[in-house]
Amino acid sequence: MTAPAASAPPPAQPGAAPRPRRGGRGRRNAELGLLVLAMVLVAAYGAAVQASMLDTITGTFWVPAAVLFLTFFALHLVVRFLAPHADPALLPAVALLNGLGVGFLRRLDLGGQEAARRVDYPVFAGVGGRQLAWTLISVVLAAALLVVVRDHRMVSRYAYTLGLVGIVLVITPAVLPSSISEVNHAKLWIRFGSFFSIQPGEFAKLALLSFFAYYLVRKREVLSLASKRFLGIDFPRGRDLGPVVAVWALSLLVLVFEKDLGTSLLYFGMFVVTLYIATERVSWLIIGLLLFSGGAFLAYLLGHSIGGPFLNFGQRVDTWLDPFADPYDKGWQLTQSLLGLGTGGLFGTGPGAGQPNLVEEVKNDFIFAGMGEEVGLFGLSALLVIYLLIVARGLRAGLAVRDSFGKLLAGGLSFTLGLQVFVIVGGVSGLIPLTGQTTPFLSAGGSSLMANWLLVAMLLRISDAAGRPAGEGAAGPVRSSGTGSAPMRLHGAPTEVINR
Repeated sequence: MTAPAASAPPPAQPGAAPRPRRGGRGRRNAELGLLVLAMVLVAAYGAAVQASMLDTITGTFWVPAAVLFLTFFALHLVVRFLAPHADPALLPAVALLNGLGVGFLRRLDLGGQEAARRVDYPVFAGVGGRQLAWTLISVVLAAALLVVVRDHRMVSRYAYTLGLVGIVLVITPAVLPSSISEVNHAKLWIRFGSFFSIQPGEFAKLALLSFFAYYLVRKREVLSLASKRFLGIDFPRGRDLGPVVAVWALSLLVLVFEKDLGTSLLYFGMFVVTLYIATERVSWLIIGLLLFSGGAFLAYLLGHSIGGPFLNFGQRVDTWLDPFADPYDKGWQLTQSLLGLGTGGLFGTGPGAGQPNLVEEVKNDFIFAGMGEEVGLFGLSALLVIYLLIVARGLRAGLAVRDSFGKLLAGGLSFTLGLQVFVIVGGVSGLIPLTGQTTPFLSAGGSSLMANWLLVAMLLRISDAAGRPAGEGAAGPVRSSGTGSAPMRLHGAPTEVINR
């Protein structure tokens, strides 16, 4: 008599959410190895810059990379002990982008007159040094979030408070005097003297996303109801358009009073896509696209007819349509950006061998164009692949996590990061009108860096919950808040929702 064969695990159903791996220690070891590789690449980039600009490689070329490695290694230890099942690719990918951003900003410092030909340029000097300091602060904030938020569902308890905070942060620059809120014709900042400024909209997107996720989990059944079918698409009932119209109106107010298309598109886009994730109705995407396109076109027409608060937007659109019509004034930034990208070609001029300082604000809005001149199309494509990896890993965490709030929050956070990259890359390449957005983790600035590291920390927390074996809690039971009481699908993948 033969022994019965061991029962094999049932095959995965088509379209089912991926089963998370359970090897927490293996994930963290892989994360550490990737982190070391990322910092080696950052150190190699710094050495290449020095060889090109100083005709020598100093004995301290590795110091910025070492400081960054120690900083990221500390965060790795926090993740190892507090989020052992988190995605192992998120931290190294973000660290590589952050490190390359610091390296390029130091390259801009070396190209300045005050640092020309200096082989002993201090680590914390210039724009690159400040960015390195902001990185230390941002990583500390990310670690603090992982310490405080042991379960992402805790955030849903404060959803309405976060929504109110987000709205206040959005409208504050618009109501402040231009002398302390306007930079390059966009009212997005709060300046405290000439040495310190903050961009509250970077933090507002995190607060508003938390509110959107909570609200849509509670209202998704109503918003999923169809009224009429047109061209094979089920459109929602007219009475359910209220939230979308309200957010659309808020985004138009941002466009008019803060004079920035990118921020307006970011707020409205992240709400519409989160709504689509919750309801799986393409009609919401169509309605959102039509509403935003119509509002932007109306603002453009008003900018040419009545001017006033619409004037800046009308001028930006004109510059976008024909940047070479006034290449030495209004079209200077965009023309220099396009010329820099064209000069880089496929392989670039090499790290440190270009002229990115010809582009104004290259350290902020146009850092992608400045880097493109030196690393070429292939280098920029590699950077975009890294961003795509981060977004894909965030969406994967949303697919695998078991509660509806976590699904919507992970999906919204991931899409927002991807949308911000699209907005800034589209602006510097002439695809869409220029915006005041910063390139995540690359551009100089503390507000953007801190907000995006907090975003990554939340994705790490959600991915940890997604990879945690069933029944293993992170910080004890969480009181029910109505964020996961019904099954929910994300992009067609059925998943089990834990009732709490």
